[in-house]
Amino acid sequence: MIVVTGATGHLGKLVVEGLLEKLPADQVVAAVRTPEKAAGLAERGVEVRRADYTDPESLVTAFKGADKVLLVSSSEVGKRVEQHEAVIEAAKQAGVGHLVYTSAPRATTSALVLAPEHKATEELIEASGLTATILRNNWYHENYADTIKQAAETGSFVGSAGDGRVAGAARADYAAAAVAVLTGEGHEGKVYELAGDTAYSYADLAAEVGKATGRETRYVDLPADEHAKALTEAGLPEPVAGFLVALDANTRDGLLAETTADLRTLIGRPATPIGVTVAEVAGTR
Repeated sequence: MIVVTGATGHLGKLVVEGLLEKLPADQVVAAVRTPEKAAGLAERGVEVRRADYTDPESLVTAFKGADKVLLVSSSEVGKRVEQHEAVIEAAKQAGVGHLVYTSAPRATTSALVLAPEHKATEELIEASGLTATILRNNWYHENYADTIKQAAETGSFVGSAGDGRVAGAARADYAAAAVAVLTGEGHEGKVYELAGDTAYSYADLAAEVGKATGRETRYVDLPADEHAKALTEAGLPEPVAGFLVALDANTRDGLLAETTADLRTLIGRPATPIGVTVAEVAGTR
């Protein structure tokens, strides 16, 4: 039995769909904070169990009888370590045979602003004694969905990433990799650095938007302080603006630029090019 946490979230939902293409529905458990949101999965024969990262008892119950558990990292930045620790402890108590975790690129050594919580989680997993596989997912193309929509409407977008590049892939690619690990053999103890086949700059992203919309689209690079000001003037809270500017600084420094073969090897095909996602988001595909 395979349990997928966050099964109604963007990534978890795709993983469940991928598992259902390979396994009978009664071998898949959707672990979700709000079971009502997974009614559609229940109708298809998937067992739905309540699993709240802030409620350890719910996690132990959700993992009962599980051979494998996919821990999709929490979306609550700043609270991840505590929440992930609850999942890891519950997996131990439930006797889970194999834990798979979605981490971040080079999590244990990177200066990426998102890395510390993933580093701490990986260390907790190692200390737990659980058999595990770490999926270090690079950036999702879909993280730029709002940027793509804005650029398609206005013909430009701003940032402070300079010529930094992003070795991103589509969310569906990372989901397919998780499915391959959960249904395959020989992945125990492995750490996979998952990334797209080609790294792209923000200027490249603008060019793809232009290609999709048929209108010239520009990326306007700003100094970090001007970028932060533009974001707050657009209505973003200062902490959020600061976080986004820090991510662009990481991008400028090349922390998301590393391409690897791990993703395409696991999924058995090339990763999705950014242009495909741009066309989908811009509504031209």
